[in-house]
Amino acid sequence: MMKVTRRNVLKSSTALVGGMAGILATGRAPAFAQGTTVHWLRWNDFVPASDTLLRREMLPEAEKALGVKINFETVNANDLQPRITSAIQSGSGPDLIMLNNNHPQLYAASCVDMTDVVEPLAKAEGAHYALVQANSNDGKKWISMPWAIIGGMIAYRKSWFEEAGASSFPDTWEKYREVGKALKAKGRPIGQTLGHTFGDAPTFAYPYLWSWGGKEVDESGKVVINSKETVDSVKFMTGFWKDAHDEGGLAWDDTNNNRAFLSQTISATLNGASIYIESLRNPDRYISEKGAQLKTDILHAALPKGPAGQFSMHTYHSHVLPTYSKNAKAAKDFLRWAHSKPVYEKWFVSQKGFATPCTPEWEKHKVWTEDPVMEPYKIAGRLARTPGFAGPADAKAAEVLSKYIVTDMYAKAAQGMPAEDAVKWAESELKKIYV
Repeated sequence: MMKVTRRNVLKSSTALVGGMAGILATGRAPAFAQGTTVHWLRWNDFVPASDTLLRREMLPEAEKALGVKINFETVNANDLQPRITSAIQSGSGPDLIMLNNNHPQLYAASCVDMTDVVEPLAKAEGAHYALVQANSNDGKKWISMPWAIIGGMIAYRKSWFEEAGASSFPDTWEKYREVGKALKAKGRPIGQTLGHTFGDAPTFAYPYLWSWGGKEVDESGKVVINSKETVDSVKFMTGFWKDAHDEGGLAWDDTNNNRAFLSQTISATLNGASIYIESLRNPDRYISEKGAQLKTDILHAALPKGPAGQFSMHTYHSHVLPTYSKNAKAAKDFLRWAHSKPVYEKWFVSQKGFATPCTPEWEKHKVWTEDPVMEPYKIAGRLARTPGFAGPADAKAAEVLSKYIVTDMYAKAAQGMPAEDAVKWAESELKKIYV
């Protein structure tokens, strides 16, 4: 038999899939300096079982296979960007850092080229989704290693919507507003955040803007947000918010709506599948007012369509490797190990569909057919636009996203600012960036 060495592992794209499994089988680790530690910083997963799996099973396997120590640290996802900013400024910090959406574009000059890790995976599994390319590639190289897409769909109470006259989820904003108005009158409002939080706020505000025909910039990068379409979207939002929403949502982060839904104080919310997965995990804890397990009354639907169509934006996760890292070689080998199919599949299955992998190859996986309630998330990667549309999802678009300008435009109007003034404010803020 061929001796399994690190050189052989890195030699071909097929080795990326099978090589790390071979190392596990032989028990031989690559040669790294004694005491090498890879510090991996990620979010606190909304599926706790996956973090438990990493800590108790997968990372010990990685340490044995690679001969390195993995220092696994998790934080609230809203803290990831402050951490990388601080680390780059100080020249020290974690070796691998998870970032959201197109945030890697902001740090490209301070991060290691990941092309040699990404391209073999693409050859093994097929090309990455367009949204993955837009967020993780700067047009010349891969600036981050794609990890997963957290699909954003509306979780809603099927029976409550039926009681409000909706036998299926409303397919337009007008219909959603009318049903939401009826639900709020019964003390069952829609729950939506317009706060400064990484996931649910922008993945609602951006597609909502696009569905009315509004956009931040045109293809040339000219700021065009101050349009009739955008103003109309803001005017509608003002009434929609008052008529149908829990108005406390202005201050929510990405956990408040989960708790509100599970405590049955809201009827619907844009979210990943974490609410449903939690109801599966603790079926006897979450019981409806009719005595049924809550999991039997939750369905998922895409955001409604507007005058310009139906769109989505999903939270995207990737890992960057800052140039200050003294363990770049070991960090890249760890990523190769983590993305080898047997390893990544174990993690993906633990997510139960909350995370969608970054290539179409995984759409064939049985996880999507095992639970029909999760099926809408299967093709999240195919349908999403990226921040900055109709321009690229570059550093300028990432700065706009980081500053929550689009979200704040709607939040200001919901708090009473005239629609025209809210749009002019957003235009002014965008022009400070798109100069």
